Amino acid sequence: MSEDAPEHVRHRPPQVLAEPRPVIVACPQFKSAINLSRIVRLAGCCGVNHVIACGNNKVDADVARDAASSVRIERRRSLPRRLEELKAEGYRLVGLEQTTHSQSLHHYTFPRRMVLIVGHERLGIDAEVMPLLDDVVEIPVYGLPFSYNVATATTMALYEYCRQYPQG
Repeated sequence: MSEDAPEHVRHRPPQVLAEPRPVIVACPQFKSAINLSRIVRLAGCCGVNHVIACGNNKVDADVARDAASSVRIERRRSLPRRLEELKAEGYRLVGLEQTTHSQSLHHYTFPRRMVLIVGHERLGIDAEVMPLLDDVVEIPVYGLPFSYNVATATTMALYEYCRQYPQG
């Protein structure tokens, strides 16, 4: 191996954030516990330490890995009341959904302090939650099916947030 060859580093230590990310991910009751577990793992990787989860889906520690113990999971029956409280505390409510007036992820500047609301795999964001949203962001789709898996879409949105605010 030459001196110029890159060294393979399997697990580089996480980057230290200048401050905790002021982000909460809010999830409805999912059909699959795998989606919630993947979102919890994603939150951990992105330095997001708070997920609101509706329903009784369990977090699979094999999927969520270390984030299963480091990400706070707040359980709720439904989202509207809690979202109203968070909005009153100064969080901007950002829905991840395809709507008539949604903005493309490619052109959206995320607010630093936000709640990212994701929808149900088949039904999207609940009709009671939609009027509460400050912004709605969508991820362009270039083929079929018409939308991404909820955990995949959440990954893309949080990755873009982290790109915009790399230091936290």
